[in-house]
Amino acid sequence: MKRAIFLLFLLSGYAAFAQLECILGVGGKDNEAITKVFELTEEQQENLKNWSAELKVRNELLEDKAKYLMKKHEESSPEILVTVSEEYKRLIDSMRQNIRMMDKRLLGTFNEVQYERYLKICNQMSLLPIHVNRSVDEK
Repeated sequence: MKRAIFLLFLLSGYAAFAQLECILGVGGKDNEAITKVFELTEEQQENLKNWSAELKVRNELLEDKAKYLMKKHEESSPEILVTVSEEYKRLIDSMRQNIRMMDKRLLGTFNEVQYERYLKICNQMSLLPIHVNRSVDEK
């Protein structure tokens, strides 16, 4: 269990944004760790796989826009670069929102035991858990 907590700590460090929110990291390198730590059912594993693929597509589009934006303005004036940096930040924020959305989807499929384990891990790391409406099933 200590290894699992350490892996989730690394996952949450991956996205130390949103005021230290406790993210799972769906779509990250450690989907296998998520599967093991939370003992995901086959259906949850399939959802994790599909949502990870969806996140990859969503964020690749945003990454391409960000790369194009930076390349297009390599030689721009400082005034223009300020505007470009604001647009770049919006793209990065959109990527972060996508990550949170996929985590929230997976959390919505958790049973009580899995969700309690998530809350316990978040509390141990002093991170804010993502709250989901436990009465709504996203299926």
